[in-house]
Parts: sequence; structure tokens; C-alpha cells
Amino acid sequence: MIRRLLPRSLMGQMMLAVAVALLAAQTIGAVLAYRAGAERREAALLHSAAFRLLMTARDDDQDRREERRPRERDTDMRRERGPDRGPGPRRDGGGGFRLERVAAAPLQAGDRPDAEAARELRRILADQDFAAADVVVLRREIARDEITRRRMDRQQRMLAAQHEQRPTQVILAAVQMPDGSGWVVARAVVPPGERAIVMSLLLQTLFIYIVLVGAIALILRRITRPLAQLTQRLERFAETRNPEGQIAPQGPGDVRRLIVAHNAMEARIAALLDEKDVMLGAIGHDLKTPLAALRVRIESVEDDTERARMAATIEDITRSLDDILSLARVGRPSDPLEKSEISALVASVVEEYEDMGEPVELLDTQRVVLPLRATWLRRGLRNLIDNALRYGQRARVSLARESRHVVIWIEDDGPGIAEADLERMLEPFSRGDPSRNSATGGAGLGLTLARAIAEQHGGALTLANRRGADGQVTGLVATLSLPLT
Repeated sequence: MIRRLLPRSLMGQMMLAVAVALLAAQTIGAVLAYRAGAERREAALLHSAAFRLLMTARDDDQDRREERRPRERDTDMRRERGPDRGPGPRRDGGGGFRLERVAAAPLQAGDRPDAEAARELRRILADQDFAAADVVVLRREIARDEITRRRMDRQQRMLAAQHEQRPTQVILAAVQMPDGSGWVVARAVVPPGERAIVMSLLLQTLFIYIVLVGAIALILRRITRPLAQLTQRLERFAETRNPEGQIAPQGPGDVRRLIVAHNAMEARIAALLDEKDVMLGAIGHDLKTPLAALRVRIESVEDDTERARMAATIEDITRSLDDILSLARVGRPSDPLEKSEISALVASVVEEYEDMGEPVELLDTQRVVLPLRATWLRRGLRNLIDNALRYGQRARVSLARESRHVVIWIEDDGPGIAEADLERMLEPFSRGDPSRNSATGGAGLGLTLARAIAEQHGGALTLANRRGADGQVTGLVATLSLPLT
């Protein structure tokens, strides 16, 4: 399923690889940036809490020193500073949350103290010569902290007016005083800065995608465009063997060199094919002329048996020569494709054998119209039927549409072929019977020519043994498959 969704073209695969690599890089960068920002914010909040706690501790020390002075001066000084600061919330000098004085550590059910942050806060306090008896740092949802929740409710209108996101967490930093007099708790709201970071990273990623992917797309298009044209040219040349219509060199230097080399190779192949056709035509003409003369001369032979044998030998040579010339020409057909009703064509070939009294039977067929070369396909079907009659005594032909192909089956009742030899039998000059006489067949080119005709139409020819219920071979099945276009 995944393979079907993946692009198959070079450009598509390269673009997908770049997109995945960019996504991975941006994801790693986003995680690192988010963690760095979170650490910076937490460090700032810890330093702010430490400063406020230190200011409170100094105020408490000053209060204790003043308690040792005469009562009159102490009363005057307290009157000037205001009422005595006892346990409970008290405002710090910075105008933030009130510091809370409690008798025990401010832990609730579900709280998870941050040991690493507590160590960092203890270090900051120790640097300022403040030795806390104990330190607790934890994060808590604002909904679970009554003091912070009330303040956020009072500030809700201001946050809405400024279009700011409401924070959801608060950091509590609690320090137990060195003299064991209780705990001082400082609160710091965690600012909702994650959304801004995420939006910034998304915009950055989108910009990189547009710039980088756009540039790569232009480069790949410059490379893949001539490659696509070269592929189409190769497919046309494989079908027609016609050297006309070569594409002009274009694209990057490497691609241009590839196109030039391909054009040169195409021209050389076409020249070799032309030389082959000329040579085979000359051989065919030079051989058929003396064979015709021999056919005339054997009429003077008085022995009828010997004359028949000589005539059969000449006919066998002529038939083999025709097969060789046909096999040489099948790769470069001169006649165009024409739409034909293939079931009617198969039926007409079977009727030819029926008229000659051969045991050939036409089974189920379906009406299918295909662009094909009727003369060549008739030749291929005759070769397959002749092979079935020669080695299997009878032939049964059927035709059906399967998926995107038209399939023709030719079955016989012969001994079949060894599994190891099925592919070899489609090669030139391969025969099941090692003898080469007129009784058992020609030079072993019939199946090769039938396969070449099938491939000329974009199809294929396969051989398989037919087995009965007991697993024994009951005959051979030749399957000719042609694509529906």
C-alpha cells in the first residue's frame, strides 16, 4: 500500500526526499528551540523568585535586629513602616504576587517537585550567602492554585483587551528559613510563549520550503524533462526501429552527453538493422533461386519414393528459410496497426485447419477489438497450432478478456515439456525432438517467431504443462497475451 502512494518519477522521489529531510531538520530544530526557550524562561523565573525571597529574608533580618533595640524606638520605627508582618501573604517590593508565609511546605496532592530546579535555586541563594534549611520548586496548574487563580481572574479583562493568551501554569518556589521559623513561598506565572515559538517555526519552515523546494524543482525539471523525452524516444525506437525523430541535446552537460551518445547508438543500430535486412534479403533470394531449380530438376527422378523425399527436403529448407526471414523482419514491421476484431481473426484461422480436416477445435471466445497487425498475428497463431498438432495430435483454441489483456490459449494432448526446458523452447533452433526432419518439424523457429510477434504487439507468449487431477501431465498450453490499448 505504501509503495503505491510513493511517487515513481525521479522528480517526485527527489522532491519527496527533500521534503522529508526538511521536515526532519525543522522538527529537530523546533524541539531544540522549544527546549532552549523553556529553559531560559524557567531560569528567569527562578532568578526572579530567588531575588524576591532574598529581599524577604533581609527584611526579616532587619526586623529581628530592630526587636533588640529599645521598645520606644522600635515602636516609632514600626509606626513608620506600618503594621507588623506576621505569617500569611505579604507583597514583595517588586509589586508582583504576595509572598506567602506558611508553616509547612506548600505541597498538594498531585504535585511533583522539580529536584533539578530546587538544586538550581539553592545554588542561587547560596551565592548570595543565604543558607536555606530546605528548598522546594514545583509547577502547578493555575486552576489548582487558589492565590494565582484569583489574581488571573482579576486580570482576565486586561488579558482579553490585549489579546494575550491566558497562562495555565505557575511555578512555586518555597524556602524554609534557616531558623526554622517557617516557609516563604514565591509564585511566578509561566508566560504562554510556546504559541509564538511554534508559529515562528511554522512560518520559517514554510518560507524554507517555498524557496528551497522551488529552486530544487526548477533544477530537477531541467534534468528530468530531457530524460523524459529520451525515454519516450527509446520506447518509439524499440517499437519502430526508425532512426528519424531523434531529440536534440538539451539540459545539463551530463544529460546532453547522454542524448548525444544515445543518438549515435540509435543511428548505429539502425544502420546494422538495414545491413541485416539487405544481407538476409540477398541470402533469401540467392537460396530460393537454386531451390526452385532443384524442385524442377527432381521431376526427372524416376523413383517416386526418392523424388518425394527430395521434394520434402526442399520444402523443409524453404519453410525454414521463410521462418528465418520472417523472424528477421518481425522487429521492423512495415505494415501499420489496424483495429481488428480478434475473435473473428482467431475463428478464421481455426476454420482454415478445419477445412483441411485437421483436429483443431474453437472453444469459448469473446468479442474484442484491438489495434494489431493481422497478417503477423495469423502467422503466430498458425505456428502455435502447428506445434500443438505436431506434438499433441490435436489443438483447442479459446479466447477471453482478463483484466487489461486479451488472452489466447492453445492446448494440446501431447506429453508436454520438461519444466526445465519450457523457457528454452522459446529460443531459436530449440526443439523438444533433437531430430530435424520433415516428420517432426522444421528448424525450431515456430515458437520463437510466435513470441516475437506477441512482443511486437506489446504482449507475451508463455508455455505451461497442463496437469490432470492426479497431477500427471496431460498436455501443453501456449498462452498468448496481448494488452488492451
